[in-house]
Amino acid sequence: MLRELHIHNFAIISDLSLRFEAGLVVLTGETGAGKSIILDALNAVLGTRVEPSMVRAGSNQALIEAVFELDDTTMSILRTLLEEEGLLDNERFLTLSREIRSEGRSIARVNGRTANLAIQSEIGAVLVDVHGQSEHLSLLKVKSHRELIDRFAGNEKLLEQYHRRYREWSALVSELANLKNLQSTADERADILRYQINQIEAAKLRPGEEDTLLNERIRLANAETLNHHAQSALQTLDESSPDTSTATELIGAVSHELGSLAKIDIQMQALADQVEAALGSLTDIAYELRQYIDAIEFNPVRLDQIETRIDTINALKKKHGGSIEAVLKFYQSAVDELSKIEDLEEQISEVNHKIASVKESLAEFALEISLSRQKAAEQMADQMEPLLAQLEMTRARLMVSISQQQDPDGLPIDQGVAFDSSGIDRVEILIETNPGEGYKPLAKIASGGETSRLMLALKEVLAQADQTPTLVFDEIDSGIGGRVGLTVGQMLWKLGRHHQVMCVTHLPQLAAFGDQHFRVEKYNQDDRTITHVVSLSGEARVNELADMLGSPGKQSIVTAEELLTTVSKLKGTI
Repeated sequence: MLRELHIHNFAIISDLSLRFEAGLVVLTGETGAGKSIILDALNAVLGTRVEPSMVRAGSNQALIEAVFELDDTTMSILRTLLEEEGLLDNERFLTLSREIRSEGRSIARVNGRTANLAIQSEIGAVLVDVHGQSEHLSLLKVKSHRELIDRFAGNEKLLEQYHRRYREWSALVSELANLKNLQSTADERADILRYQINQIEAAKLRPGEEDTLLNERIRLANAETLNHHAQSALQTLDESSPDTSTATELIGAVSHELGSLAKIDIQMQALADQVEAALGSLTDIAYELRQYIDAIEFNPVRLDQIETRIDTINALKKKHGGSIEAVLKFYQSAVDELSKIEDLEEQISEVNHKIASVKESLAEFALEISLSRQKAAEQMADQMEPLLAQLEMTRARLMVSISQQQDPDGLPIDQGVAFDSSGIDRVEILIETNPGEGYKPLAKIASGGETSRLMLALKEVLAQADQTPTLVFDEIDSGIGGRVGLTVGQMLWKLGRHHQVMCVTHLPQLAAFGDQHFRVEKYNQDDRTITHVVSLSGEARVNELADMLGSPGKQSIVTAEELLTTVSKLKGTI
């Protein structure tokens, strides 16, 4: 349950710290005092989106922090998520905080650690269920009725299994559509692929081939120049003429002289050896040059072949990715696609078989979910009617209509039943407000006050199966008169025996049931509006209830005291 709520610089709240107890917590006060802003702050720390404009004027940021005490059931639900995200800190207490900055940035924290807002929202949904002022309008939306029945029936695990198979079915349907789309243009596409494959296969490309060809082309295109320079070097090095001596001859003469010198002066032997080694290197170089000259090829035909080959490679590169490797990768992809096209009929048949198998599994889950909904619908109607009677809708009767629509392409149930991501059922809550009028849709029958009462009764019914520890009602008494205020209070106080219930209300009959009572008020200080919250008990609480009754004076005080006495007796009967 929610134990502490700290709010700083949020809307008209400067600094506020509240400590909450178990049971029914009521917040009262004049309209605009800031009651709903407190709930807005709670919503923010539970992970809902918040506009930067909610930062108090003149401040750079707002900070909200909530401390929750966890029971064993709540911790078991949250443990896996907290451990996976590295957010588990304490087995009994959990802290959520939200920092909202005026420039637009928002930071969510769980147990002091920065967390993704979606994670904070997921955690918040387990801890608190907030029922806003206009939430009863959701009852007028038929799409929401199936979800309500599923919550009452506790169909979460069944729906999770169904959703898993539904996603598998959806993926197979997409695959089948792709295959059929491919089949519609298969012949034309196959011809294109065969042409591209044959063209690449004919080229017989090899990785690294292009560099080898480019080097060979350079040599062939410059054969004459290469021969000229090699011959000139060889002539200077080792091919003498009558007029000149070669480098090897000159170095040979130097080697001879140094050899003779070393025979006389042994210190010169090392120098003589170096020159002899240099002469050997020059001789080797001359040999390599002769080999190189013999290998120089004057072959215009081969040069033309290389040019043609390079043009072929460049053309393929331009079409298929810019490199030989990319061309070969495209080739493999084209081969795979052609194989898939050529095998389309078999693939389509296989996917159809898988779809049929998954639909059979879906049908089993859908039937089980439908039966659960039908059973829950009857139980809900039975439990709702006495609650509506208590809320002065004594003649109202509720019925949950569950129907299916035939579809030969649907799930294999009877002649085929239409289905979607939530099963095969169309669910609608119908109401008969007066006997004999027949059951009709809520949107056509129920008034604003009646839908509000319906939602209140529905909340009590759902809460019996709901594990959310804290339930928040923001002016659930909207559209409900004082005559049924005691009944509403009884319902909420009864819910407070199994949940922590927080309620913003203007009804004194409801507020009198509070186990903990806060008055929210605002005042001006230095030309600024500030919200202040006071915990009420004893005489202060009697005075607040008297003010809520609307007629100041001693009689209101007496009436408020009598109201508290009446409520105390009613509590004893629950």
